Amino acid sequence: MTAHATTIGSANRGTLIIVVAGSIVLALAFGVRSVFGGVVEPLSNDLFDGRIEVFSLSIAIQNLVWGLAQPGFGIIADKYGDRRALWLGFFCYVAGMAVCIAGSTAFSQHIGAGVLVGMGISGTAFGVVLAVVGRAAPEDKRSYYLGITSAMGSTGQVVLPLLVSWLIEWLDWRTTLIVVTFALAPMAVCIPFLRAQTRPAVRTADSVSLARAVRQAFGHSSYTLLSAGFFVCGFHLAFITAHLPSYVQNFCVSTASAAELRALGLQALALAGFANIFGTLFASHLGTRFPKPYVLAAIYALRALAILIFITLPVTPTSVLIFALAMGGLWLSTVPLTSALILTMFGPRAMGTLFGFVFLSHQLGGFAGVWLGGFVFDRYASYDQVWYLAIALGLVSALAHLLVRERPAPCIGLAHGE
Repeated sequence: MTAHATTIGSANRGTLIIVVAGSIVLALAFGVRSVFGGVVEPLSNDLFDGRIEVFSLSIAIQNLVWGLAQPGFGIIADKYGDRRALWLGFFCYVAGMAVCIAGSTAFSQHIGAGVLVGMGISGTAFGVVLAVVGRAAPEDKRSYYLGITSAMGSTGQVVLPLLVSWLIEWLDWRTTLIVVTFALAPMAVCIPFLRAQTRPAVRTADSVSLARAVRQAFGHSSYTLLSAGFFVCGFHLAFITAHLPSYVQNFCVSTASAAELRALGLQALALAGFANIFGTLFASHLGTRFPKPYVLAAIYALRALAILIFITLPVTPTSVLIFALAMGGLWLSTVPLTSALILTMFGPRAMGTLFGFVFLSHQLGGFAGVWLGGFVFDRYASYDQVWYLAIALGLVSALAHLLVRERPAPCIGLAHGE
């Protein structure tokens, strides 16, 4: 009994170390990407004559590449090891920030802030990190550990936007991004600890087994509905992260200066990140008491309601902060629930790969949200059309999740004799 208790204690400590290291990596990955909305205006004024559509496209490309690369990073993690995927993501992230800082053309920003940073986030964010946590955690506590990691990963979205809201008033955008890039350094300390101490019973990691898992997943209606619903999550988050500072600067009723209003937008994003910590934990708790698809449906419906109220009332500093608090509570609370549903349907073996494809849908939504925001604003000097589209998509996603079934998927591939 003593030896057994010691083994359990060691396993718990190992899982705790993975959760802490994973939380730090997520916090930095998401914290750094969340600051781009704060430099859209000064960067665009400096490089592109004030046209925000150019750098909005860079951020849209970032979201698209993040999604496109996610299945690839998931396959690298599943076949060759999680840490190899994480190191590749880390170096892409640093390289992308360097190109963004040094670049002075649209092409350089699309490559730096777009392609390379997108690959960096893909290799250091949810797809890889949550797969490690999901493999290491005991089956009966997976949802709990996934929720804790996701929630603590939100702290970077609190600290870094606040830092940038202060720096951007004193420094130019290039120097500000140099400071932010150094914030990625602690990732290098945490990555070595992100190795699951327990592995799934099925150890074959060949491409055939992964391909079969992917075919099985896309033949399962609940998985495809989950993927489609996650498109909306990406649309909401990416649009608001990239354009809320600009929206506040241009439409908030206040006597504050443009720089102060842009800082208010960044502070609102930080508040959303803070509220997300508690919202994610609460949603994870609800997911243990109620069917997870129903909890997800409620989250998307509440997002639509929050956006409708926000754009209907006059935009004031108070309403901006209240909106940030409400949306923050609904921000990333979808992620642990979605991850847990994938684990329930297919188990942990190909978690990195299968979550990667779901997250690709998320990032296609992110691309659409960011790019449409810049496109619509440059042509109509308004974000209204995109806000109303976000409301409609939220309602559609809520309905889609009501059709998701929380149970193991049938062995579709095996049923066909594969």
